[in-house]
Amino acid sequence: MEPGISTEDSNCSITFKIDFFASSQWEQPLPIKSPDVSSNPSLKFWKFEELVSKSSSPQEILQIMHVEGNSTQSFEPKISIENLKRMYEAMVLTRLFDIKSLNLQRQGRIGFYVPCLGQEAAQVGSAVVVRSDDWLLPTYRDVGVAFIRGITVRRMFAHLMGNSEDAMLGRQMPSHWGFKDTNYVSVASTIAAHLPVAVGVAMGIKIRKEDKVVLAYHGDGATSEGDFHVALNFAGVYKAPTVFICENNGWAISVPVSKQTASQSLAQKAAAYGFDGVRVDGNDVLAVYKATLDAVENARRGGGPTLIECLTYRMGPHSTSDDPTKYRTKEEMELWKKRDPIQRFKTFLETKGFWNEGSERSLQSRIENELNLAIKEEEKVPVVPVESIFGDVYKEQPWFLKEEQESEERIS
Repeated sequence: MEPGISTEDSNCSITFKIDFFASSQWEQPLPIKSPDVSSNPSLKFWKFEELVSKSSSPQEILQIMHVEGNSTQSFEPKISIENLKRMYEAMVLTRLFDIKSLNLQRQGRIGFYVPCLGQEAAQVGSAVVVRSDDWLLPTYRDVGVAFIRGITVRRMFAHLMGNSEDAMLGRQMPSHWGFKDTNYVSVASTIAAHLPVAVGVAMGIKIRKEDKVVLAYHGDGATSEGDFHVALNFAGVYKAPTVFICENNGWAISVPVSKQTASQSLAQKAAAYGFDGVRVDGNDVLAVYKATLDAVENARRGGGPTLIECLTYRMGPHSTSDDPTKYRTKEEMELWKKRDPIQRFKTFLETKGFWNEGSERSLQSRIENELNLAIKEEEKVPVVPVESIFGDVYKEQPWFLKEEQESEERIS
């Protein structure tokens, strides 16, 4: 008998596997060879170790916490109640920050924003695994990663507003955060351009023999870029301590994943470069945590990289410049609302007795107040002074730049 858990003893729903691939987000269902869901109703959800040790079919998906919020207890990772609550609170903070930021842009108070609604589990469940001295190379959508790393809402809003408290001094596009003091590398607009850089950071760690790892985030669209394959090839050859987190939300702006690849999964692309690729339910924060924990531990002990494909869904627009109703159906979006990662985790915690409606009201009120106060304070912060454009280029300012600065000061 194959390892795994059947629907009979874990309450795993067969509709999860069917609906996940039959959703119109990919225009057509991705081909599924194993298992044959039409003839074998006993779907299996494999443990990460079994996926790795057996190099099993890339169609298998790790799911611990099911859509209804119940779980396969034997697969649950060991996480303290305190950390479970921390993860949930970070997911709620990410969601509420996302809604606030989108509203700010619609009101003309910030210029641009990249929403992350629906992808909170993939971000929080992975980022919470690593230590504060590990390196993060995120995308512009990874708000939850920043909050787990300890970035405050004021620093986040300062960047969106481009004021004088912005760590980037207004020089980066909004939603392109970077925080040197926390090993949170500045986001690149160019898709996948940061992935070779992530492997370079990991190689530096390896050469220095440091006990650190790198998490490199990217979307499904990045897998069509040359930089993705360059990064995976280099990481595989040199066993760089890198964990690639692919947030497969089904859409690269308006291009469905079925138009990105003919492969049966994105995770299986890792096999071509000599390391493991794992698929997880990206709306299941426990599954993401478990897969990332094992991948990080493998990287720390010199086992090399892992590619984790988190199957999730972008419930909002690609950015504030996008209208997803032009290419996605209302039925598709309604289907994914039922798989909301936050509601699923909330139900799980309530079932365990770790959370209740009083806890929820208190959390919502606290975060709402924190966000409103941060916005109020950051909107008072003055803009970046013009003379800042003359800094941070040369160690010692050359004569011609000094003349330009003096001229600008006379004019102003």
